[in-house]
Amino acid sequence: MFSDISSDIFAFSFDGLSSPVIDLKFRTGPQKGDHTLGWGLAWYPADNKAAMVAKDPAAKDTVSLKGAMSDWEGFRSTVFFCKVRGAASGYTHLETQPFTRSFAGQDWVFMHNGNLDKEAIRKLHHNTSIFLEPLGRTDSELALVFLLGKIQDYGARTLAEIDHNILLSWFLQLDDLGSADMSISDGVTVAVFYGTDSQSSLYYSRLKPPHDAAGFEGDAASFSLNNPRDTFRTAFVFASSPFKTGDWTPMQGGQLIIARRGALVWTNKKEPLPKLPMPPTQRPETTTTGSPILQGGPLEKVNERSALFASVQAQSQQASIVAKLSQMSHVQQNVINTKSITHAADGTALTYRLYDLVHSTEYTYEEEVEHSTHTFRLLPVEDQVQEVIHSTLTISSEGEDVRFEDVFGNQNIHYSIIKPYKQLTVSCRSLVKIFGQAPDDYASTRRQAKLPMSWMPWQLQVMEPYLLLLEMPETQISELLLYARSFAERNGQHLIDTLNDINLTIYRDYQYVPGSTSFSTTPFDVYASRKGVCQDFANLFITLARLLGVPARYRMGYIYTGANYENKIQSDASHAWAEVYIPYIGWRGFDPTNGCQVAQDHIRVACGRNYRDATPTSGTIYRGGGKEGLRVQVTMNEVFL
Repeated sequence: MFSDISSDIFAFSFDGLSSPVIDLKFRTGPQKGDHTLGWGLAWYPADNKAAMVAKDPAAKDTVSLKGAMSDWEGFRSTVFFCKVRGAASGYTHLETQPFTRSFAGQDWVFMHNGNLDKEAIRKLHHNTSIFLEPLGRTDSELALVFLLGKIQDYGARTLAEIDHNILLSWFLQLDDLGSADMSISDGVTVAVFYGTDSQSSLYYSRLKPPHDAAGFEGDAASFSLNNPRDTFRTAFVFASSPFKTGDWTPMQGGQLIIARRGALVWTNKKEPLPKLPMPPTQRPETTTTGSPILQGGPLEKVNERSALFASVQAQSQQASIVAKLSQMSHVQQNVINTKSITHAADGTALTYRLYDLVHSTEYTYEEEVEHSTHTFRLLPVEDQVQEVIHSTLTISSEGEDVRFEDVFGNQNIHYSIIKPYKQLTVSCRSLVKIFGQAPDDYASTRRQAKLPMSWMPWQLQVMEPYLLLLEMPETQISELLLYARSFAERNGQHLIDTLNDINLTIYRDYQYVPGSTSFSTTPFDVYASRKGVCQDFANLFITLARLLGVPARYRMGYIYTGANYENKIQSDASHAWAEVYIPYIGWRGFDPTNGCQVAQDHIRVACGRNYRDATPTSGTIYRGGGKEGLRVQVTMNEVFL
């Protein structure tokens, strides 16, 4: 039942409009009658809903294909389907793939490699719509109209609206009828299925910039992304055979992969995305110690018996009051002190974690500094989730201080040193509790789950500083806007899914390279080089969020590295991440350096529009100093009582 026609298929999903240069190679193989090699190419010009299809069912070479790609101004798309067919007789445009069919307001593109039982497909195809009748005589077109009929019966208009497992079940129905390597797209999503009885191979790879100018060379085809407009494009590529460069993974029999805007969205055979790092469920009984620092190791275990006794008494009194209130009619009880909530709605325990934190900064100078002023933002935040039990700041040189709260709510100390010095040490030690929080509930209609977000006028006024972009050339902002939109589009405009995707993509695609950037590095510079440090990744996340209309701010603090996940970056100095504001939820933190949401591993200190608003220490030397030396050391230990 298997075909004796040798064919190769290729599918591309880009995160933005691209113009790949594709060169198909005709493989030699069994022939039936005349030499009638052929190729077909489909794409969505300018990302429109209407697809363009070019075919040559009886080609001698691919000169016409390459000429068409260079001549067509509209050869730019986020989705491309290609198929090169081996030798067979009697093929016309009607039987040459890819196939396209208008359905639900857009063109759908389909490819199939293999051989299916036609009569069995006709029996499966119960949808008798006159719009779903095949034009040609191939089993592949029967498979296409069968899938479209299923989609119509399901009530969906796009692939994104279909439950992934249900879509898989439709492919498996066809898989039972023969050899079924199939690809289908609605112009946004690409779904590729590899049959369990396939007689060929199918590989996939995610290609990230920067791209090699030489391109990708394989047995069945070659392609390159050398158009200057495609410098920063990311692609998810499927191919019948691997290319010589890049990491190519073979698909497994019966595997379905769903890709959208250059990223893998779902597969039934392998975890599609790394899981969010979570705090460890079990704590060791002994304190984890860090390297020695000015004031020594972690705090001794604190005796809290008296505090615990007082807490028990308070809970007893509260229980008495609650019992009385419960006897009254029409009384609704809500615990508004989140620190006293011990369990989430699903019964999960919410406990606090206690940290001993020391941040030390040491400046040394060749000459005496006669006059300098400094600003210190080192006191951790005190709010419903974070409690500062004790905090002390030690400064080695005598001076005059002014304490105040800035416009961002940060606690500042302005310090003016009045005596000459050649060495200055600033050390802050804090004992901080971080309380557990239940997962956010988006059930309320006031809590927005989709982009774009809606705002009250006064909300926009307050959030305006967190929506303005860093000044950059318009061309760079336009490129970053396309990048930001690709995340929203491939996540169906879902707010949290989009933010999580941005967070994980920066963690996965960008290299942490200390010293590769400076304070003048822009988010576009980081995007173009795909490397940086925590400050750069936070700034890029903030820029992408603001481009999507989501208020975002810069947060400085610390991260505990004893957590049970692999990436423990930025543990020996202050750390930086991003926070976004969600109406009727509040500010929520995302750490793109470590690919996690901010929870109980992070201590929050200062925030602002950017790094300058939240830098932990800053100053100006007015007289003296000369060459400066700087040493920063942070120790963060968890304390167990």
